[in-house]
Amino acid sequence: MAKLKLGAITDDKPVKLTVECPATVHRDLLAYAEVLARETGQPIPDPLKLVAPMLARFMATDRAFARARRRNQTAGEG
Repeated sequence: MAKLKLGAITDDKPVKLTVECPATVHRDLLAYAEVLARETGQPIPDPLKLVAPMLARFMATDRAFARARRRNQTAGEG
């Protein structure tokens, strides 16, 4: 099986957000939680806790976002 992009979930002080997603995305999130639980050996009691690490991973690996962020930081220093 291919390695998942998401690893074990760490505990951190949360900031509450309210979002809506399509039912298909929710079903995929539940399925992802099941696969992740099997792969890591850790139960995932609340699959919604996966959303923040997934978003963080997405932003960390988005090259266009990283370039834009660097440009903004450089422009702000001048």
